[in-house]
Amino acid sequence: MDLLHATSRIWDASKLFHTKHEDKLNFIEDRVLRILQGQVKGVIQGLKQMASKRKLSKKKTEKLRKICNYLKKNQDRMHYDHYLEKGYPIASGVIEDACRHFVKDRMERAGMRWTIKGAQAMLDIRSVYLNEHWDEFTRFRIKKINSELYPDHKIVEKFEWKIVA
Repeated sequence: MDLLHATSRIWDASKLFHTKHEDKLNFIEDRVLRILQGQVKGVIQGLKQMASKRKLSKKKTEKLRKICNYLKKNQDRMHYDHYLEKGYPIASGVIEDACRHFVKDRMERAGMRWTIKGAQAMLDIRSVYLNEHWDEFTRFRIKKINSELYPDHKIVEKFEWKIVA
């Protein structure tokens, strides 16, 4: 799950407990850091304890309940400590930027119209190019096209052809 979804819930929770901007930022930093360290369950329990100690209003308690339920429901998808350890992206910005670079920058230029087949062919070629496999790909294509154009070339090569002059 994208870290930004969890962070926005923590931001909403900060508003339930704090009015000063600096206090909210400290609250958020602490909880998000703990979430990044794999302590989602502890963050949820801490939020509930704070609500009890501070005797939040019914309206605020209901908002906090929804926040905690969201975090609890998604905690199995929030193992950010493991994701970071493995080098996985934990926020969608990286993915969205890759999509923009890979697809949008090439496919959405002025006046362009694509069929699904044509768009897929262009994306296949763009993938080869961006992944720096162009030389390998062109050798493969030449070999493939030659075998399609000259399917019997191996048979013909076996014969000795005498040139009569």
